[in-house]
Amino acid sequence: MRVAVIGTGYVGLVTGACLAAVGHEVVGMDDNPAKIAVLGQGGLPIYEPHLADLVAQTARAGRLRFTTDVAEAVRDAAVIFICVNTPPRPDGEADLRFVESATRRVAEHATRDTLLVEKSTVPVQTGHWIQKTLALYARRPGLTFDVASNPEFTREGMAVEDFLHPDRLVLGVAHPRAEAVLRALYAPIVEGRFACPVHPDCRVDRAVPVLVTDIASAELIKHAANSFLALKITFANAVADVCEAAGADILEVVKGVGLDKRIGRAFLNAGLGFGGSCFPKDLRAFVKIAERTGYDFTLLKEVTRLNAHRQVQVVEKLRQALWILQGKRIGLLGLAFKPHTDDVREAPALALARRLLDEGAAVQGYDPQAAAKAREAVPGLTICPDPYAAAAQAEAVVLCTEWPEFVGLDFARLKAGMVRPLILDGRNALDREALTALGFEYLGIGRGRPVPTPPRTP
Repeated sequence: MRVAVIGTGYVGLVTGACLAAVGHEVVGMDDNPAKIAVLGQGGLPIYEPHLADLVAQTARAGRLRFTTDVAEAVRDAAVIFICVNTPPRPDGEADLRFVESATRRVAEHATRDTLLVEKSTVPVQTGHWIQKTLALYARRPGLTFDVASNPEFTREGMAVEDFLHPDRLVLGVAHPRAEAVLRALYAPIVEGRFACPVHPDCRVDRAVPVLVTDIASAELIKHAANSFLALKITFANAVADVCEAAGADILEVVKGVGLDKRIGRAFLNAGLGFGGSCFPKDLRAFVKIAERTGYDFTLLKEVTRLNAHRQVQVVEKLRQALWILQGKRIGLLGLAFKPHTDDVREAPALALARRLLDEGAAVQGYDPQAAAKAREAVPGLTICPDPYAAAAQAEAVVLCTEWPEFVGLDFARLKAGMVRPLILDGRNALDREALTALGFEYLGIGRGRPVPTPPRTP
């Protein structure tokens, strides 16, 4: 099937490469000539595991190419995905100007009946406006434009695997034609009829559940899903605060809570809070969506407030341990908002770095993939070549991003280079007992020790 993907960011690039991998002919289009030049030379503008190999393989096979020419991209395309940025406006509402622009250009340049699919995360009723825009700006009389919503649920760092082995597909459609086209497009993935480039020996042992809804419901599913996951993280952080005050251990508490099959263990992780391009933006957008319907989503407003407060609490933990922060050197391990990505958008590590710099501390950090983007985002942050350099002469080290390599560090070597062996484990990913045995002062998030039972009164 001939497919066009407008926008080659995280969502668009993964969408295009994965659809090409299962056999479709894909053209990726972007207005940024520098980005298209990098892709044309075999490079990637982002880091995402497996993606570079996938882009290279499908490009060599002639199933994936890139252009800045929208007319070239949409010509003869049976399916066109909109994967453009939807940044937040100052009031939190999603800015849809790129969606509107992409829609107009599709209407102007399409040469055949086609299906236009929302892949970007957009507010409910966007599909309605896309349909109106197509009708207003279509240049060729007689063309039929169908519109669908197909929200993405891929995780950065796991995006290729999530796209090729999804836990569900949501198809929001207004006409049976659109459903039929999307079912045909995704048939290799739903039925497991493709050679997996991530795990060549994998076997798909179940069909992927496909949920077909109206467009508005599909648009809301994505915002509701991300907001609920953010809520779970925030709940775990709130419980961690109680654990810390009561002498309980958050890891034991969430293990017990997560064993309830109605709740599950995933995303019950206390730490520095969530970041990235999705959760913070989607929370604010969902609040604005609710406001437009007349509902005051105070629950999600509180989630946003509590999450922003996490870095304040971490600074206070460091202040209590170090007394004075001004002039102290503090190392940060991990700068991306999560492991296996170079994305630093709304990264808790960088929010913490800014606060520490404002306090007069010297801040140095290391990340396996996000160093260049972190340097650009926080000019006062010293970027180090390895984790040991990030800890050198530091009076405290904060684990901000739980990259697997940090768990296996030579902590005796790390300690030897520090002025004071204090580790604040901001993701509860390290072995507290092992570090304590090495002579580290260990601070976790909600990792309180049991309060001694008072003696009985005779």
